[in-house]
Amino acid sequence: MNISFLNKLYIGQVIFFVLLVLGIIPREVATVFAVFLTGYFIFAKTEDSVIFFVRSIPLFVAIPIIDGFDNFNTWRILSLVVFIKWLYESGNLKEILSLRIIKKIPLLALNFRKTDFAWINYILIISALSMILAPDKMLALKRMIYFINLSLIGIVIYYLVQKNIGFLNRIIKNITVPTIIVIIVGFMQLVLTYFIDIYQFMAFWGEGIQCRQFGQEWCDIAVWLGNTWFAYYGEQLSLRMFSLFPDSHSFPIFVLLGLPALLAISIRKLTADPERYDSLKKMIKTRVSLNIVWVALGLLAGILSGTRGIWAASVGVLIIIACVIWWNRKINTDINHKNIFKYLASYMSVFFMLFIIAWPIFVSPQFLLSKGNWNLLSGRIKSIVDFGETSNSQRLTIWDATVKSIYKKPLLGVGIGNYPVILNQDLFLSRAGSSAHNLYLHIAGEIGIIGGLITIWFLWLLFIRSWQAFIKTKDPLNITYFAGTIIFLPWVLIYSLTDVAIFDERAFSLFIISAALIFSQKKTDHYAR
Repeated sequence: MNISFLNKLYIGQVIFFVLLVLGIIPREVATVFAVFLTGYFIFAKTEDSVIFFVRSIPLFVAIPIIDGFDNFNTWRILSLVVFIKWLYESGNLKEILSLRIIKKIPLLALNFRKTDFAWINYILIISALSMILAPDKMLALKRMIYFINLSLIGIVIYYLVQKNIGFLNRIIKNITVPTIIVIIVGFMQLVLTYFIDIYQFMAFWGEGIQCRQFGQEWCDIAVWLGNTWFAYYGEQLSLRMFSLFPDSHSFPIFVLLGLPALLAISIRKLTADPERYDSLKKMIKTRVSLNIVWVALGLLAGILSGTRGIWAASVGVLIIIACVIWWNRKINTDINHKNIFKYLASYMSVFFMLFIIAWPIFVSPQFLLSKGNWNLLSGRIKSIVDFGETSNSQRLTIWDATVKSIYKKPLLGVGIGNYPVILNQDLFLSRAGSSAHNLYLHIAGEIGIIGGLITIWFLWLLFIRSWQAFIKTKDPLNITYFAGTIIFLPWVLIYSLTDVAIFDERAFSLFIISAALIFSQKKTDHYAR
């Protein structure tokens, strides 16, 4: 299987996706296509299978297996296939079948005890123990399987990059593909709002595209129980861009996690010749690749998602940037690395300036409705600190209930996947988005304080390792990518103080891939060159 065939197959995947979500071909074809992709993953090189998976994250669709069970997504099969194939090729499968690796479980640890990934094992152990207290143990088990399934591709990438450092560059370049696709679809979605009314939009996107992507169960939830697709101002409303995602929260997370890769391919002219561009001033004055347009569009999409937590988290990012710049100066980091980081940090100013463009879009007459209030965007920004606002007050109530639950069940929580119990809700609502609206409280509420603290420590290590990877690498593409992760990964984690949207399968897949790339870099104990 060569790269040319991979590209042709991917074009076929895109065409198939478009025809399917538009209803031109029946959903049953998804099953046939899933079988075909499974065959490709079995016989292709493992590296090619991984690349195809990374490219296709937002394009994987649910398979209509039987009536009442049509939400089993293609990625679940393919991630398992590529993982088993890698196990076989690496010789670990033989160990597993002979039970010699039993001492390294869970997650078939595969030497994770020697890496920062050991913390994932601890989280999984505590999550498994929390199932003892879970009211719905089947729901808890499904949640465990869900996260393990999502993590498999990250494990494979971690070891492939360690074996072949050149594969890192290939992964980075291919992360840009799904990122650009969801940005394009997001703006196509925006354009559509100027030609149809809200009922036509819901019929086309809610009962059409979303049903064919994710299955009837999610479709019913989104259409009849609620969604986050619109910002309401009395009788006036605006689209909250969500692209190919189930909500307007996971979409900007995916885009933010993809921006380091977009920046890496956009400024290669600067990073490839550090002697010529040896100052921040020269970098800023130099025209870079037109790919930089995607970075600006990605930042604008984050604003147009209407997700106030994303907007507010940008302030925290500015503080982190200031701290990193100060620390780089203190330890005398290489001047080229300093300049690249400052250059990327300068794009935060672009983000804030893009609100000027977002403002007329928010107040424009979408869904064939006129808008008389030109202060819609400013009002939504001000509502971030308005604790009396409905959404904010509900969050405070939910946080209070979660803290009280943690106090009552501090050791193992209420059980993984059983969060609705805390709010006295039907457990079915776990799929409809019932959460603590705070990643860290949510985890502590479900699996206990120890599990929550270990998760926070793991994420802190991830940030530290991204910075270490940045100062250590000499590859131009990698320098930019890891510099970008220092900015955009914390952005997502700060935003997670107000939501758990990172648990969406598409957002979490890109997160685990990013984590694998960061941890795959050799650990360094020194902080200066």
